Amino acid sequence: MPDEQRGVLYGAAAYGLWGVFPLYWPLLEPASSLEMLAHRMAWSLIAVVGILAVRRHWSWVRPLLRQPGRLGLLALAAVLITFNWGTYIYAVTTGHVVESALGYFINPLVSVMFGVVLLHERLRPAQWAAVGLGTVAVVVLTLDYGRLPWIALVLSVSFGTYGLVKKMANVGAAESLTVESLLLFFPALGYLLFLQGQGTGTFVGHGWGHTLLLATSGMVTVIPLLLFTAAAIRVPLTVVGLLQYIAPVLQFLTGVFIVRETMPPERWAGFAIVWVALGIFTWDALRQARRSRIAAQAVRPQPERATT
Repeated sequence: MPDEQRGVLYGAAAYGLWGVFPLYWPLLEPASSLEMLAHRMAWSLIAVVGILAVRRHWSWVRPLLRQPGRLGLLALAAVLITFNWGTYIYAVTTGHVVESALGYFINPLVSVMFGVVLLHERLRPAQWAAVGLGTVAVVVLTLDYGRLPWIALVLSVSFGTYGLVKKMANVGAAESLTVESLLLFFPALGYLLFLQGQGTGTFVGHGWGHTLLLATSGMVTVIPLLLFTAAAIRVPLTVVGLLQYIAPVLQFLTGVFIVRETMPPERWAGFAIVWVALGIFTWDALRQARRSRIAAQAVRPQPERATT
């Protein structure tokens, strides 16, 4: 199988797993959202360290320890991903699966706005149109919910900021996740020990099945990330950008058809506006990628013809 096709399969698998997460976290009840988050933080370190041990990939540790700037960025990333994970787990265990899907639908638009505000990038007209429609959709959904769709906004802003910080840190996926998990491990472990001491923890006393599900939260976190990394190095970013919609689509379908969340007409209208915005955004990205590819081919030196 060609490397690029393999990359597409890896990417589809990663986003597919992320897309069915709403079905996994409710299985961890009666654990609370905070306990689930703490287990995810603690077991993620064990999972990623195990993978690095199998790969015998430790040469990056010493150079990274000499770079306090990057370590500071990874510490900030750890805080951001904690907010993101915690909000997401709360959403899917309290009947807000559709709103969590909205957060990941609008995440590309939030990333574009970060580029304008923080990196002073210039947007093309189609990108402005997509961002404008995304703003209109948030207004429509605010009127429908009777409040700001705060879960969606927290998820999109925290994950967008997390991506920006990780880009600035420029550290490999497994390596950065190891540092982030290490920073989160001891607070998470302390909280879990506190729960067990108070008699409110659920790690023991609820059957081996429940204990095993909590312990697998680390691998559930790490495996999609490694699949995503394998995809990102094999396929163009435009393809990765298209694949990313698999996750919120699956989350949305889960919320509507499995969890059976209410979808009044106003909410459908808000989501329809978001999907139009994403259609414009994706069309513009593909068009720009095609133009860049044609321009690159035009300036590429042509091989000299042999003379006789």
